[in-house]
Amino acid sequence: MPLVVVILAAGQGKRMNSDLPKVLQPLAGKPLLKHVIDTARTLDPDNICVVYGHGGARVQSALHEAEVSQPRASQPGAAPAGIDWVLQAQQLGTGHAVMQAMPLISDDHTVLVLYGDVPLIKTGTLKKMLSAAADASLVVLSVDVENPEGYGRIVRGPTGELQSIVEQNDATPSQLRIREVNTGIMAARAGALRHWLLDVKSSNHAREFYLTDVVGIAKAAGASVSTVAASGSAEVAGVNDKVQLAQAEAHYRRERATELMLAGATLADPARIDVRGDVTVGRDVFIDVNAVLVGTVRLAAGVKVGPNCLIVDSQIGPDTEIKANSVIDNAVVGENCRIGPFARLRPQTVLHADVHIGNFVEVKAAEIGVGSKANHLTYLGDASVGSHVNVGAGSITCNYDGANKWPTVIEDGAFIGSGSMMVAPLRIGAGATIGAGSTITEGAPDGKLSLERSRQLVVDGWQRPQKLNDTDRADVIEQAIAKPRSGNTKSEPS
Repeated sequence: MPLVVVILAAGQGKRMNSDLPKVLQPLAGKPLLKHVIDTARTLDPDNICVVYGHGGARVQSALHEAEVSQPRASQPGAAPAGIDWVLQAQQLGTGHAVMQAMPLISDDHTVLVLYGDVPLIKTGTLKKMLSAAADASLVVLSVDVENPEGYGRIVRGPTGELQSIVEQNDATPSQLRIREVNTGIMAARAGALRHWLLDVKSSNHAREFYLTDVVGIAKAAGASVSTVAASGSAEVAGVNDKVQLAQAEAHYRRERATELMLAGATLADPARIDVRGDVTVGRDVFIDVNAVLVGTVRLAAGVKVGPNCLIVDSQIGPDTEIKANSVIDNAVVGENCRIGPFARLRPQTVLHADVHIGNFVEVKAAEIGVGSKANHLTYLGDASVGSHVNVGAGSITCNYDGANKWPTVIEDGAFIGSGSMMVAPLRIGAGATIGAGSTITEGAPDGKLSLERSRQLVVDGWQRPQKLNDTDRADVIEQAIAKPRSGNTKSEPS
């Protein structure tokens, strides 16, 4: 049966004490609502309806940005299910919210109701619900919790059948002791759900139209109603304040760490790793403490990630070591490379095999050939570096003239002496050597030494400045700033 997912996301979230709408609060680097949408798409729905209210324009704008930056297809080559945004102008309860979406849904669909503030719901659980919905008119997801405070209770009959769901404020003392609770997530046939919703009344403590009332209405109409149990309370926990947001983040982090370890990674401390995206690892990967992995990250077999590293949307080749405090952002790194400590690879960086990028080296929009090295205090931007090139400490490709970015080409086997400035655009030839301290502006021919230095001076009789008292220092300052200098009043030593 075709599927439409309805996500309720109209709540204001006052308990967040935040100007940011509740469903946009970040969990593992993306909005709560985006987590729910991504999970919904794994079910291959025909469509997704998001019922919004508070901060609606901001929610739509933020989700559009998240969709663009992190597109997700339900199947390889397939376009992701579209989103219909449905306004709930007045927040009159969950039943009222679903009613706003029903005009967009035909009777032959199954409707799955999710919540924008329940981000950890699992695909496997939802598939069980949809499977059960093939045999029942209505399926409710329940869970057993130690503290049911605030939840609607699942009330069962003498033979264990579901009779009704009673909200906290409307429950009797005996019903309040029930530990099986309603998660609010349910699946139903659209045609039947449409009729049941029309019979929902607001005659309750909150004067709202509860979606849960359709259970009693469905049973009274003779419809088949069943329940599916969630795997645990964390999966269906709503996020209503910053404490619950932190709890969800911790649970998400534990799950992702477990997945990495089962896939073959060794984690120095599973409690001190943040996975904020789609991360895959090969065998014998080692990840030290406080690593943050964001977006799509691929770590091949034998990769070692040192402490305090950030890796964003990057691919790391086999047996490469990333040393402490390094940042790798939108880069492709080949096998057996050595990076860091304190290195930064910026977007559009490509490193081939056996490359060394050392401490305080920054690489941007550059391709570095096999076996090349830049081990200390260097910037390589908009550059094409050949194989087996050595770039000495403190060297820079001067790629920006204030208006345009220009390329630097360094051919195979070149040797760049320390402290060299390479003013782009230019080419350093194959096997060329650049003498330390040179400023190269016209390129360097193959196989030759290119050297540019100012003449060294030795000044006889020069003495180091002496520390002045406050009065003398004030006099010097006054004379220096009294009027602009018309020119150099001292001749340079010969």
